[in-house]
Amino acid sequence: NESYKSEFIELKKWLKNRKFEDRNLTPARFPGTGRGLMSRTPLREGQMIISLPESCLLTTETVIRSYLGVYITKWKPRPSPLLALCTFLVSERHAGDRSLWKPYLQILPKTYTCPVCLEPEVVNLLPKALKAKTEEQRAHVQKLFTSSRDFFSSLQPLFVEPIDSIFSYSALLWAWCTVNTRAVYLRPRKQECLSAEPDTCALAPYLDLLNHSPHVQVNAAFNEKTRCYEIRTASGCRKHEEVFICYGPHDNQRLLLEYGFVSPCNPHACVYVSRDTLVKYLPSTDKQMNKKISILKDHGFIENLTFGWDGPSWRLLTALKLLCLEAEKFTCWKKVLLGEVISDANEKTSLDVAQKICHHLLEESSAMLQRVSHMKDEKVSLVSQLALVETLWLEELKVLQASAETLASMTPLTW
Repeated sequence: NESYKSEFIELKKWLKNRKFEDRNLTPARFPGTGRGLMSRTPLREGQMIISLPESCLLTTETVIRSYLGVYITKWKPRPSPLLALCTFLVSERHAGDRSLWKPYLQILPKTYTCPVCLEPEVVNLLPKALKAKTEEQRAHVQKLFTSSRDFFSSLQPLFVEPIDSIFSYSALLWAWCTVNTRAVYLRPRKQECLSAEPDTCALAPYLDLLNHSPHVQVNAAFNEKTRCYEIRTASGCRKHEEVFICYGPHDNQRLLLEYGFVSPCNPHACVYVSRDTLVKYLPSTDKQMNKKISILKDHGFIENLTFGWDGPSWRLLTALKLLCLEAEKFTCWKKVLLGEVISDANEKTSLDVAQKICHHLLEESSAMLQRVSHMKDEKVSLVSQLALVETLWLEELKVLQASAETLASMTPLTW
């Protein structure tokens, strides 16, 4: 139990002043998940576990009502809702003890473990698809920072220190990660002084201490009648157990990209097959290969091809069946996409290719785990970042091992 700690005592007082008191949960530290919320009493199915008043939420309305409002209102082009929230977080964190939001700010992470925050040499060890998304995300945050510098400069009258020392890239990255990893969803609102991008994010102090589990179900939404953000659990919970919510049915690559963690034994875990790997074990003499790839692309079968706990996905098997079509059966490609069996030979060939791809990915995962292990010995300062990447590859290895076993037991007739 961590409720005795000064920062949580302050947070509880602050929340009480804003008309929120919690009798169901208390802050605690747990093995595996770290800091979270523990049940004080047994919780029954369907019970309200948190009802956080609107007065506790940090939204764009909060920002516009603050000292930043006048600067945001007159700035052209209009700032985005995301920029407004990030600017407020950086400014309030800089204010320190003078901030009205200090009790909330001091329990926020000082740093984040999302790939966008990792060192480039660690990012290089991520699976290709995740590495590409990380680089896209980094470019997005960099662009937000560069395009906002003039707006930040307009805030100089509010501060004694040079504005560049307050609104640095690292400060904006921290604020961006805070919103990206912790915000809850509200129905879109429209603030005239902000750009047209969807304004749906709110930070929810205390509620955002709840950790994710893919094994639970909750109902979470803002109640327009009570003007509270409410969470009801769809499953019970015993006294002194950690209370979880579910961020969504996300695989581990998505969880790492958006939230900075990997979920062990995640039922939604999967391993992605890239386009290059997809064609790696197909005959290079196939003159119809480009046409087949084009058909897969046109029908949305070139992305999200995966291996899961129960073997290759239907999408992956379907793509392989089309790619393995013999020349004289090529005209049957529409039937393949509809799930029809074309021939025993086609079923067997595509199953063989699926096994080869799975074994290739197994070897790749094992090799990457060795690389990460060697790097942990060489780069002691990066051990915690490398451990996160190692966990991801270990989980992918387990999924591929399960898929390999399934594939070994499959015959064309079992499809």
